Amino acid sequence: MVSSRTPERFQTQKIIVLSVCHFIHDIYSSFFAPLLPLLIEKLSLTLTQAGFLSTVMQLPALMNPLLGSLADRTSVRYFIILAPATTAIPMCLLGLAPSYGVLLILLFITGISIAVFHVPAPVMVSRLAGDRKGKGMSFFMTGGEMARAVGPLVTVGGVSLLGLEGFYPIMIVGIAASVWLFFKFRDVSITVKKKQSIGLFSTFRQMRHILLPLAAILIARGFMHASLTTFLPTFVASETGNLWLAGMALTLFELCGVAGVMTSGSLSDHFGRRKILLVSLIGAPISLFLFAFIGGWMRFGALIVAGFTLLSTTPVMLAMVQEHATSSPSAANGMFMLISFIARSAVVVIVGFIGDQIGLRATYFISAALGLTALPFIFMLPGAAKTSTSAPTAT
Repeated sequence: MVSSRTPERFQTQKIIVLSVCHFIHDIYSSFFAPLLPLLIEKLSLTLTQAGFLSTVMQLPALMNPLLGSLADRTSVRYFIILAPATTAIPMCLLGLAPSYGVLLILLFITGISIAVFHVPAPVMVSRLAGDRKGKGMSFFMTGGEMARAVGPLVTVGGVSLLGLEGFYPIMIVGIAASVWLFFKFRDVSITVKKKQSIGLFSTFRQMRHILLPLAAILIARGFMHASLTTFLPTFVASETGNLWLAGMALTLFELCGVAGVMTSGSLSDHFGRRKILLVSLIGAPISLFLFAFIGGWMRFGALIVAGFTLLSTTPVMLAMVQEHATSSPSAANGMFMLISFIARSAVVVIVGFIGDQIGLRATYFISAALGLTALPFIFMLPGAAKTSTSAPTAT
């Protein structure tokens, strides 16, 4: 039965299934960093070659808008169903790769699978969440944030038990997740009618009043994000000389991010997207400044607030994109993800360069100050979108 309107009922069971499978999928995509030292040793790679592996894995993100446009013209069901398996298989075969060229191929395939999952999945969540899109995005993103904290532990444990070349049986969980998704979603199809979907340029013109302010916010937020997610262990280790404490700090930051992701979307449903973004993007730079300024165990209090506020913004922005992108929701999400990828990739290099020049503590102060520049762009974002009767088809 085809409905011309987005269902208003929040389909909890299906959204939880997607969140769990997001968790499983992203655990596999997080294998690369922990496996990299072992791959370098096995194949005698240079650091330049190792860095290029990461670049190749991320290159398919450049195709996000095209993948989104394709998803708007077909059922996104099988995009999402197959992704856990198609990510798990190449990632679990990395240890068996006999050469650098094979590694490049496996990681490029993984990158495509990651993009194919993350572009349409929020669209399906949006439709299944009805008029509670923020809550739906919080559920979905919680799975991804949890995977960042758990993934390295799974990798180290798997290699310790099975060895690098015996690591491949772990792919069975990803394959099982795809089978589970098939049985749960084989009768669920979220599509956009061809007569309603529009091209990429038209999508951008329709969404530029949202995408342009979000791009500025993502760049400003990116300085804080890079400082804490990429360089936090390095900073804590240099300050304390304790590698265990450095790892604990990153885990604490990510776990607080999980809490932020779980709550921010639902709060934005009740209080408005802009208000929650405003609170988050005031709290994040202040807590980052305090984290770099104060010492001792009080620093971890600031880190808790930084993790909660900084990482809580993504579900709110995803919900905002989806509630305004009525004609081509997947393409719009692909554009948002492309902007996020470019902002994140470019900013982390700049943060690293600044850190080399003046040290990480001073870099944290600068990142906090730049984070505040996001605030004016929040007021450029539109308010809540009105419910459209020509929403993408849900069957």
